[in-house]
Amino acid sequence: MAELRVPKLNNNDAEYLLVEWLVPDGAQVHEDDAVVLVETSKATEELPADATGVLRYAVAAGDWCKPDQVIATVTAPGSAAQEPAPATGTGTGSGAAPASGTGIDSSAGPDLDAGPASGVGAGPLITAPAQALIDELGIPLDRVKALGVPVVRRSDVERLVSGTNRQPLSKVQRGVARAVELSRQTIPAAYTVVHMDLGPALRYAEEQTALIRRPVGLAEVFVEAVAGLHGDFPLFFAAIDGDHAVLAPTPDLGVTLDLGAGLFVPVLHDAGARTLKDIASTLMRHRLSAAEGEFTSRELAGANFVITLHTEGDVVLAVPLVFPGTACALAVTAPHDGTRAYIGLAYDHRLINGRDATLFLGALKSALESRA
Repeated sequence: MAELRVPKLNNNDAEYLLVEWLVPDGAQVHEDDAVVLVETSKATEELPADATGVLRYAVAAGDWCKPDQVIATVTAPGSAAQEPAPATGTGTGSGAAPASGTGIDSSAGPDLDAGPASGVGAGPLITAPAQALIDELGIPLDRVKALGVPVVRRSDVERLVSGTNRQPLSKVQRGVARAVELSRQTIPAAYTVVHMDLGPALRYAEEQTALIRRPVGLAEVFVEAVAGLHGDFPLFFAAIDGDHAVLAPTPDLGVTLDLGAGLFVPVLHDAGARTLKDIASTLMRHRLSAAEGEFTSRELAGANFVITLHTEGDVVLAVPLVFPGTACALAVTAPHDGTRAYIGLAYDHRLINGRDATLFLGALKSALESRA
């Protein structure tokens, strides 16, 4: 019997939320099949099975789990030890089969809304939008299996039928491309970077995670700190209209989410009036929406300041674009030297000068380094 344990996904989190099981309890799975969604303070992660056999839940959807905790077992087919492991907690997703397709265009984001379309254990996990395209084009299952991926998405099928190494951009990525092109053409951007000690912010995030029972990381802490600067730095949240700056009554903060299928920038409206618990809960919902591609138009509209996250891998410096309609984009990187990190601000030079950018970053640095 193999155990499915939660890997260490984020150095800033002591526990994660088990969002959804992608296969039913008792289903036959293959090694490396994606079987569960787990959410950290940064992103929603798919976890694969480590063996082939019958999957049994040990933790229910909606419950919290810690690194190295056993959340399921995989028993070899025909084994006598195939009784269900008790699922802890009262999460709503325990024992339920994965949700069926919702009719959403898969090009709007990752299409993680279906279990295996070709029968449990008969091949890779095929999402509903991918299966719809397979059926429409009459593609044999053998060709689909030949892709060699554990989860077949619509983009994989599109690449398969193209017969070349050309892969079409998703709807989301095409939208990003248009925004980038417009930004390059119309916004005279400048950039300033400072060195910050994020140790106090990380300790604050850990304490708040335990206190409010929501995953709090750098994204949540930066949202709270940036929103608190709105009153003192109104031009950083303004839009330009000819020879005038249009001031925003509230800080409406966009936070970048990129889970591999294109860039989403959902918005926390009136972030200055939100508690940290509300910020954390909203970002948690946004990460799940990014995984499923189920944002509403309001959730993606109206940002007047953007926080871009570059906290994975060995990234020490990032220079973001200023998106049309905003004046600033703050680049947040993970600590690279103990707890120190380079935090940069790209800004529309028509509204903001270098001295003002330095003052803003100094105020943000003071706010974060005094977090307690």
